[in-house]
Amino acid sequence: MITISEAAQAHFVKLLADQPEGTNIRVFVISPGTAQAECGVSYCPPDAVEDDDIELEFNGFNAMVDEKSAPFLEDASIDLVTDQLGSQLTLKAPNAKMRKVSADASLVERIEYVIQAEINPQLASHGGNILLVEVTDDGVAVIQFGGGCNGCSMVDVTLKDGIEKQLLDMFPGELTEVRDATEHQHGSHSYQ
Repeated sequence: MITISEAAQAHFVKLLADQPEGTNIRVFVISPGTAQAECGVSYCPPDAVEDDDIELEFNGFNAMVDEKSAPFLEDASIDLVTDQLGSQLTLKAPNAKMRKVSADASLVERIEYVIQAEINPQLASHGGNILLVEVTDDGVAVIQFGGGCNGCSMVDVTLKDGIEKQLLDMFPGELTEVRDATEHQHGSHSYQ
């Protein structure tokens, strides 16, 4: 469920040494499955452990995960990153905003998952996003650009060299093309 690097584990052991005996960590997601989802790590004293918590054992401590957060922490990782400015814990939870779908989910569900988990976070750096409008019977994913992508002069490159390439590589034999159904209107909202 959650991978914690050796460096991060050592850091947690060091932090927990200054806490009351029996204190572990809690990894959680606030508003899981929504665009507002936020992940966090906190101390978890023994009296804060719930009956339905999932207990994950690590080197020198345990991590508690509440039942509601668990599916959204699938494939999550915690690392201790050190650079010139010091050290910082990083928590990456690619499924926090949208629950990972199973391999046998419908094509639409799997495409929507990739859009929310991988493509939209990339487009967000330009204030943009895409929505899946439909998947046609002949395997065409019809998308609509929003935010800064609507009216952007590079939208065709983003579509063909980015989004379409990624989706066709991920869904070979299921998708044949990705089409843009957006009525682009260049304006102050467009990424320049």
